[in-house]
Amino acid sequence: MKTAGYQILLAEDDEIDVMLLKRAFTQANRSTGVHALSNGAEVISYLEGAGQFSDRTQFPLPHLLLLDLKMPIKSGFEVLQWMRTQAHLKRLPVIVMSSSRLTRDIDRAYELGANTYFVKSTEPEQFAEVIRLIEQYWREHAEKPSLPSEAPPGRGQSH
Repeated sequence: MKTAGYQILLAEDDEIDVMLLKRAFTQANRSTGVHALSNGAEVISYLEGAGQFSDRTQFPLPHLLLLDLKMPIKSGFEVLQWMRTQAHLKRLPVIVMSSSRLTRDIDRAYELGANTYFVKSTEPEQFAEVIRLIEQYWREHAEKPSLPSEAPPGRGQSH
């Protein structure tokens, strides 16, 4: 399966939230590809292009990561901390989405390099509206960094 267009990696272990998020993205823009993973270890493997995720045609680097904090195996905090130490992922925009309103969680997410943080709504319609706004903002309005494979000559990765 070849994917094209704007790619989003969704790190979420709640199947209902995954369904709502995918539906909201589909309604907002049909050219957005969404890959959903349910634990932090899979997210890291995907971003590394390791194992089952080695085919970048099928599993392209995302343009945006939606990251839940409370995931099994490795938490969203662990994923974010790892990502920001990887030269090719430092610029990848990350939106943390969590049910936590705790100041310590919000502050820690930003300290680890999150671009924004939102609290998931328990109302499906409100949740879908937030996703629509996120998709519209990040796809249509935000200036995005180039992905490593898109970097123009002379703009190589720093080590």
